Amino acid sequence: MMIKGITLRGLEVFETLARNGSVAQTSAQLGLSQPAISQQMRNLESALNAELIDHSRRPMQLTPAGTHFLRRAEAALAELRLAQSEMTVMDLAHVEALSIGIIDDFDDSLTPRLATMLADSLTGCRFRMITASSNDLLQAMTDRQLHLAISATTGAPLDGAVAHPLARDPFLLVAPRDMTVTPGALPDPGGLPYLRYDAGQLIQSQIDAQRGAALAPYPARFEIGSHLALMAMVARGIGWTITTPLGYMRAHRFHDALAGHALPGDAFSRQIVLLASADWAGDVPSNVARTMRRLLQTHMVDPALAALPFLAGQLQVSEPL
Repeated sequence: MMIKGITLRGLEVFETLARNGSVAQTSAQLGLSQPAISQQMRNLESALNAELIDHSRRPMQLTPAGTHFLRRAEAALAELRLAQSEMTVMDLAHVEALSIGIIDDFDDSLTPRLATMLADSLTGCRFRMITASSNDLLQAMTDRQLHLAISATTGAPLDGAVAHPLARDPFLLVAPRDMTVTPGALPDPGGLPYLRYDAGQLIQSQIDAQRGAALAPYPARFEIGSHLALMAMVARGIGWTITTPLGYMRAHRFHDALAGHALPGDAFSRQIVLLASADWAGDVPSNVARTMRRLLQTHMVDPALAALPFLAGQLQVSEPL
């Protein structure tokens, strides 16, 4: 039996507050007033008869009891969110054919889950799923080779397609864990080299558009087309790079040798969207988008914010239009 006074909202408030240590940031992220955040925490601590957060420190820090309870709360919330996402897949029995492309960033985590969830609902449907780079997916949508595509975009509209926002994926600096990175500055151009993505990839064009001048002093020695290869090189101490948290989380096998840092200057992000052919009728795109947002929250955004808490308020699942 659930202890009286423990609510799902209270657990969500505690999880978010533990992650960012700020009532103001928690308020903005959850859409609750600051007094409501404080009241939720008082209710939860009263129900548990334990102090979870040391309110005397800024940013707030967990007490030993809070650290222990957070692990349990995160596990419980993750299971609830996964169950919720599995229940939101629509009945697709009426769909005769569905072709969907998914950005290759999600190959290790979200794509297998979405594929099985969709396949369970597609009775008698011709179903095609591919993974590819964002540029290839955008071109496939332009050429009307796909019904749906989950891709990164620059935010510019795509002719013949309707965009359903999924997530905002900010850029960050990733360096070897033992490399000293000065806050508010890029690494010394005379030190370890800057490792670029392949110039033909959308992610590198976005980095160049926002930081081209600042990166001009760095020799173009390395240009890597594979994200995992790029992260492996950083983990080996060959250089440092600029990527996004969703990309960083894909390289979980290298995390012991990597460190994420805030990127100097104004924050900028790439947008992850679900694109649907403009002539698609019905609610399939919006329902798939809703399911994808929940998968993103549970399997990518929440773990990324736990590992990279300085991205609180930047990395987040998007609200539907």
